[in-house]
Amino acid sequence: MADVHDKKTRSRNMAAIRGAHTKPEMLIRRGLHALGFRYRLHDWKLPGKPDIVLPKHRAVILVNGCFWHGHDCPLFRWPATRQEFWRAKITGNMERDARNIDMLLASGWRVAAIWECALKGRDRLSPEAVIDSLARWICSGDQRLTLEGLNTKTGDLS
Repeated sequence: MADVHDKKTRSRNMAAIRGAHTKPEMLIRRGLHALGFRYRLHDWKLPGKPDIVLPKHRAVILVNGCFWHGHDCPLFRWPATRQEFWRAKITGNMERDARNIDMLLASGWRVAAIWECALKGRDRLSPEAVIDSLARWICSGDQRLTLEGLNTKTGDLS
């Protein structure tokens, strides 16, 4: 299937996609802040520059887009054009995510992954449920947490 945009328009669209301060990330940040949690953002000293870092709780939160991180859910579809490029790009992202999570865990950080499908789409959870689950996890001391949409096929953090 051919792309519906010419190269210039597609390039402009792709350049506009944000890597930080996304809507899902902002929703999580506002909810945690309202509950009294204080955090750092995108700490470059940690593997993968986690979206939200809670040093007091030795916890990091990754807010992952389902497309860019290759999540096996209804929001993700492999692109029909330039398949070889996209398979290499998204697979590389997934491998890098797994390495970063392993390094974070090995250095004593606790890791939560919030997938875009938990906050967007037909199978989303309520924002309150997501924030409540995160708050309980932060205070619990559990090593890992994954929050995803209701009909997601995987349960794996990476």
